[in-house]
Amino acid sequence: MRFVLVIAAAASLAGCASITRGSTNQITVTTEPAGASVRTSMNHSCPTSPCTFTVGRKDEFIVTASKPGYRDATMPVKTRIAGSGAAGFAGNVLVGGVIGMGVDAATGATLEHYPNPIVLALQPEAAASAPGPRRKKAPASRPGSKPVAQAETTPAS
Repeated sequence: MRFVLVIAAAASLAGCASITRGSTNQITVTTEPAGASVRTSMNHSCPTSPCTFTVGRKDEFIVTASKPGYRDATMPVKTRIAGSGAAGFAGNVLVGGVIGMGVDAATGATLEHYPNPIVLALQPEAAASAPGPRRKKAPASRPGSKPVAQAETTPAS
């Protein structure tokens, strides 16, 4: 019975980064200009920016913003070990041991997303370009015709 209690106590104290940071992260997305619709490759979406999504700390994804009259803008969001996450992970040596390290690694509690916040600058779509000056096409060579000889220039002596 004592063994079960010891294991339960160790498990409850394990995973310092999991306890202090959690397994999810808030991602804020803003666009320039504001009011674009935002979606992620993980099927999160919001109708107008700015907006905030809650994602798992281990998740890497792509954010896309769309607005009529503008080109879509995209940004990949990656993960990296956070300074405070590493400290929590190291705290496992004192409290959680191997179990805590495993919990932190499994939940991604030591990770953070970057960039965060995300700022997407949408570029206006190019206006339909007016027809420019027409170029004369070079005459096409006809089958059986002789090529036109080019004049050679020689330097004057």
